[in-house]
Amino acid sequence: MEKILQGVHEFRTKIYPPQKAFYKRLAAKKQKPKALFITCADSRVLPNIITNTEPGDMFQIRNAGNLVPPYGSSLGGEVATIEYAVTQLNIKHLIICGHSQCGAIHALLKNQVPEDLLGLRAWFNHAQATRQIVARKHGRKTGDRLQIAATEENVLVQVNNLSTHPCVATGLSSGEIHIYGWYYDIATGGVRQFDQSQGTFVDLEDVAFGTSPLPIREW
Repeated sequence: MEKILQGVHEFRTKIYPPQKAFYKRLAAKKQKPKALFITCADSRVLPNIITNTEPGDMFQIRNAGNLVPPYGSSLGGEVATIEYAVTQLNIKHLIICGHSQCGAIHALLKNQVPEDLLGLRAWFNHAQATRQIVARKHGRKTGDRLQIAATEENVLVQVNNLSTHPCVATGLSSGEIHIYGWYYDIATGGVRQFDQSQGTFVDLEDVAFGTSPLPIREW
């Protein structure tokens, strides 16, 4: 806690003063984030650092395993946040980002959630499709290869779950909303995006900056 309190002090005394005008502008107008970023609650995954964005640029949802409840299965915070982002903030770009060494994915694969953690066990129901897909497609993989495959498959499962929300489905059908599936590697800082034409995750820098002949594929 001491480190956190010291950080607040340094923000107030060193970081905020030279950016005072920027923060006052943020406070004086309505937020207009460019994207909804859905990712894991893992403390090593910091969306604004990964994307080099500023306060106000991204609306965010963070939870264990970057899961998205399918529409109708839950009326919790994720559903409310998605609806608010799409209908009230008019966000058109939705990103679901999984990451390496994800503890939620590890627990999901090993089925190691303690019986008394009822909330966590119920939460992982939103990733049951991930477990079944991994068992069928990647049953021979082990170790890091299995972990990476499961994390990527989970991103795609959650992309599908996200598309079941009426406000999202409506935007997808009209071409106004685009969904992106990402995989972030903590150790290398690399980000890969799912490309539908290839059926795999490809380096985001290759896709975004034109070194690959394939454009970004949107859901």
